[in-house]
Amino acid sequence: MADLKARPRPTGAIASLGRTGFPHVTSTTGGEIDIVTAPSQPGFSPLDLLYASLSACLVLSARIAASQMGILDRISEITAEVTGEKATEGLSRVAKFNIAFSIKGDIDEETRRRIVHAAEDEICTVSNTIRGSPEFSTTISA
Repeated sequence: MADLKARPRPTGAIASLGRTGFPHVTSTTGGEIDIVTAPSQPGFSPLDLLYASLSACLVLSARIAASQMGILDRISEITAEVTGEKATEGLSRVAKFNIAFSIKGDIDEETRRRIVHAAEDEICTVSNTIRGSPEFSTTISA
């Protein structure tokens, strides 16, 4: 089922930060977002963006799966709530992702399960990347 014909899209982001203030992030396609760091500030923290990326990728992937199964017309809404649990030992990281899917529409539980499986384990680039061990290539300049 994961034989997708995706059109190439430029991807990437640049974050900039001065001596004071908060990071400002610009995507390769021109999107912009300011990052927050205080718990009481409304907006996205870097960790929120990780959860947002996973949740958005999962719902898009679930829609693709439903379309591939020929049942998209029976789906009215797909949501994925993503939270996480930080590791208590070792490096600072998310040790566990908690994902709560909701798929509303005229489908049975087995079909919901198949959609989620395809989205999470086959289609979603973000979940596949998190589960893998991506290589990092870093350069440094002045």
